[in-house]
Amino acid sequence: MTTSAKTLKTKLAWGFVIACVIIALAYALKPKPEAVNLTTVERGYFAETVREEGRTHLQDTYTVAVPIQGFLQRVALNVGDPVNAGQALFHIEPLPTPALDARSREQAREALVAARSRVAAAEAELENRHADLEFSRNELNRFRQLANEGVISTTELERVATQVQRAEAAERGARASLGAAQAELENARIVLAITEGTRTSADHQALAIPAPISGVVLRRFRCCEGVVNAGDAILELGNLEQLEVRIDLLSQEAVRVAPGMRVEIDRWGGDESLHARIRLVDPAGFTKVSALGIDEQRVAAYATLESPPEQWQRLGEGFRVEAAIITWEADDVLYLPVSALFRVADQWHVFRVNNQRAELVAVEVGRRSGIHAQIIRGVAAGDVIINHPPAHLQAGTRVTSL
Repeated sequence: MTTSAKTLKTKLAWGFVIACVIIALAYALKPKPEAVNLTTVERGYFAETVREEGRTHLQDTYTVAVPIQGFLQRVALNVGDPVNAGQALFHIEPLPTPALDARSREQAREALVAARSRVAAAEAELENRHADLEFSRNELNRFRQLANEGVISTTELERVATQVQRAEAAERGARASLGAAQAELENARIVLAITEGTRTSADHQALAIPAPISGVVLRRFRCCEGVVNAGDAILELGNLEQLEVRIDLLSQEAVRVAPGMRVEIDRWGGDESLHARIRLVDPAGFTKVSALGIDEQRVAAYATLESPPEQWQRLGEGFRVEAAIITWEADDVLYLPVSALFRVADQWHVFRVNNQRAELVAVEVGRRSGIHAQIIRGVAAGDVIINHPPAHLQAGTRVTSL
C-alpha cells in the first residue's frame, strides 16, 4: 500500500470518529421530551351538578308536651323505641294537696257534719214530695172516673191534673237538691281525708298522654318522675319513613335549582347511591359562617328520598350525606377534565398531543360538572390531551407520558 493510500485511510478513520463524536454530542445536547399526564377527550353521558353537603331531615316532628300542671310518672320509653298512634306515652297525676293545719281540720269536720245534715234534710224533703206526688196521682185517677160518670166538671179534672204536674216538678227539685247535698258531702269527706299531703286513691286515675303519630322516639327531654308545668316538653316523635334531605346551598347556586330536579345521595354509609328529588327551595336565605370564618349566604333546599325505605332504613334524623343535584344532563356530550383547561388571552385552551408534540388548541367550554367540563368545539372525541399542563410547557415541545 502506498503512502498516499495510508494517509487517505487514516483521514477517513479520523473523519468517522469525529462524525460519531458530533452525533453523540448532538444527541446528548438534544432536549429531552417533557413528561406529562395524558388523558383522552370523552363523548357520552354528562350531567351538570351542584354538589353540597346535606343532612337528613324530617319535615314533620312532634314534640309531646305536658298539657296541665301535675306530677309526671316515670317515662318508660327510650330514644329509638317505636310507638303507635294513640299509645300512652306517659302519665300525669294531680299534684298532692297540701296538709291541713289543726284549725282547718276542725273546720273540715264541721263542714262534713253540716253536709250530712243537708243530705238528711234533702232526703226527707224528697220523701215528702214523693208522697205528695203519689197522692195527687191517685186523686187524679178518682176524678177521671167521676168525670166519666158526669159527677164533676171538666174544670175540676183539669185543676187536679195541674196539681199532679206541680207535684212532679216539686219532686224533681227535691231530687236535684239531694244530689247537690250529696256532692257537698263527698267534697267535705275528701277535704277532711287529706291531712298529710299524700295522694289519695282517686289520684290513681292518672291522665294518659297519647302518641299523635306512629313512629319512633327521636328525643327524650325528661325521664324521671316529678312535678312538671303545663307546656314542658317530654318526648319528640317522628316517622322515619318520611325522611328527606336538607341541602344548604350557596345562594348563587340555589337560583339554578328548581323543584323536581333529580338528586344523587352519596357517602351516606351505604354501598349504593340513593335517589331523591327536590321538593322545595326556600324563598328566603340565611347567613352561615364557613369553616374559614367567612359569612356565606345560604339557601335551604329539601329533597324527598325516592329509593325504597329498605335501602336506607339505617338512616336517622340529622345524619350527614353528600348530595349532587342534577341541574342539566344529556347522553351525547363531548367532555374532558377541567384540570386540562387554561386561559390564554381570555380564551380557553388545551394542549393536544400531535406526533408526540404539544399542540396549542383553542376550545369553547360549555357546562361544568365537578372535575369535567363540556367542550362545544375545538377538539374531537379520542384526542389525547395533556392533563395538568406545566406552566413552562410551550407549543411544539416534545412530550411523553409519565
